[in-house]
Amino acid sequence: MPLPLWHPESLAARLPFLLARTRLTAATRAHFTGLGYTEVETPSLVPVPGMEVHLHAFRSEFTPHLGAGTGRTLWLRTSPELALKRLLVAGAGPVFELARVWRNGEVSPRHAPEFTMLEWYRPGLSFAGMMDETERYLRAVCPAVVAHQGIACDLTQSFERLTMAEAFARHCNGLDILATEGDSARLRAAATAAGFPPRGEEEWEDLFFRLLLERIEPHLGRGRATFLTHWPTPQAALARRDPSDPRAALRFELFVAGMELANAFDELTDPAEQRTRFQHDVAERRRLHPGEGWDVDEEFLAALEHGMPSSSGIALGFDRLAMLASGARTISDVQWLPFSP
Repeated sequence: MPLPLWHPESLAARLPFLLARTRLTAATRAHFTGLGYTEVETPSLVPVPGMEVHLHAFRSEFTPHLGAGTGRTLWLRTSPELALKRLLVAGAGPVFELARVWRNGEVSPRHAPEFTMLEWYRPGLSFAGMMDETERYLRAVCPAVVAHQGIACDLTQSFERLTMAEAFARHCNGLDILATEGDSARLRAAATAAGFPPRGEEEWEDLFFRLLLERIEPHLGRGRATFLTHWPTPQAALARRDPSDPRAALRFELFVAGMELANAFDELTDPAEQRTRFQHDVAERRRLHPGEGWDVDEEFLAALEHGMPSSSGIALGFDRLAMLASGARTISDVQWLPFSP
């Protein structure tokens, strides 16, 4: 029977990883402060926890008993993204946050329902500039070579920059993912022609992610880190479209030692387009998860209406980075009192 987490032997087994995490935290703060970023703290209890359709949030109820106010539903945030972007509108300049976040139902060697997200945003920074900055950060705070589950990655090597179109063409027998333009019938036909027939009546998103997970991700972040860039616009989220090809969005994910580590956008600043995307996301969440959901974040859209500067931003799983930096096998190794299911 495993020892309880508070047991001295249990802590002693995790302590080398935890002390490495403490050093990583200090190095992270020093790195971004040295670049002119301001560390901020934004609320954890919010009316809109995030707009990602497939994330489940923890619900709470605000019941006033001191002073004025009315009761309402609040949520533990799944990301500080929407709050940090409001600070960009307010003129806070480059900001970063080591934010505690919550995602209901997530438990695995790489997932926990409560974890830390490192997010940083810089006005005026380009999409390519964010990749450059991310490379420099990892080299500044991690060992030269990191590994996970037997997959090594040399961070001294230039990070691979692979577009989603290139990845599908390379690993899915020439499949042109951008030509499918979010159309389920087109993708099913293209996948069948490439030798990957759909399972049942898979819709575009389901088939896209199955091919991504099964055919592409196993090749990423091996030997050297990989930026997977220029996502199809149905997966744009809060990223702006590529001016040179509006079928793609200026979004990237970072893979290191075979592990997905970060997600970044050249930020969408058009309030009308963002409202359309949010409305689609709200409807899709209610369709997929009846009885669970929240409305469009009107405060964030009001901030976009006021005017957000051109910016790039990134969300990086800090616990996963601590795993890589310390050699830990699971996310619970780098959490002082990890979740116990």
